[in-house]
Amino acid sequence: MGVVETEGLVIRTYPLADADKIVVLLTRDDGLVRGVAKGAKRLKSRFGSGLEPFSVVRISYFRKEERELVAISQIELERSYFSIASDPVFLQHFSYAAELLQSFAPPHDPNERLYKMTRICLETAADDPSVLLPVLTYFETWLLKLGGFLPPWERCSDCGGEPALDEETALQPDFGIVCSRCSGRGRIQVLSTFQRSILLKAQKTSPLKFAEFVSGKEKDLVEVSSILRRMIARTLNREVGNSWAAVNP
Repeated sequence: MGVVETEGLVIRTYPLADADKIVVLLTRDDGLVRGVAKGAKRLKSRFGSGLEPFSVVRISYFRKEERELVAISQIELERSYFSIASDPVFLQHFSYAAELLQSFAPPHDPNERLYKMTRICLETAADDPSVLLPVLTYFETWLLKLGGFLPPWERCSDCGGEPALDEETALQPDFGIVCSRCSGRGRIQVLSTFQRSILLKAQKTSPLKFAEFVSGKEKDLVEVSSILRRMIARTLNREVGNSWAAVNP
């Protein structure tokens, strides 16, 4: 494939040999990328501070079709979140988001909507850390939606009807919903009208507007995020660490 130049978000790094690092990035034009940054651990590395987690960078790398690892030649820092990323709560939340990205995003599979969604979530939470929890729920919702794993809560999975906004619904084992007129065999739990509106609102607005919408409704937000985490665990066939429950006991 040759040389690729794109914008990227540094997800994580880890050491390789004595002086090198493996860098994992979510890129705008090439999806999830894992690459080798030679000499990155040296004091006078040409990569400078561009490898800090959650940095937005311009990156150039050489990619061979038969290899997953790319050879990173240049990284230019566009925006650093180093100061906020050093906060333990922020770091724990976005480390969870980074783990989800690595689990859901296939290597070298371009998804500009996923990239833009991830970046705006990062920017929103960095600008106002008080909205970390709703932003993470927003991120979980869109990660499932863009992957095609989010059930449509707009319609009853039994009759196909559209429940009214003030209508109580029930959650099914497959995470679909049933309206009040359907029996809902094997239903897991009843959803309040606001809990259902949380998932619907997240799909129609920005992270900041979503945070304003759920302000003061933390109990409902925690419940919906718990459902989303169960969807994620079912999709991946495993639990993912550092979730809401882990960082908010």
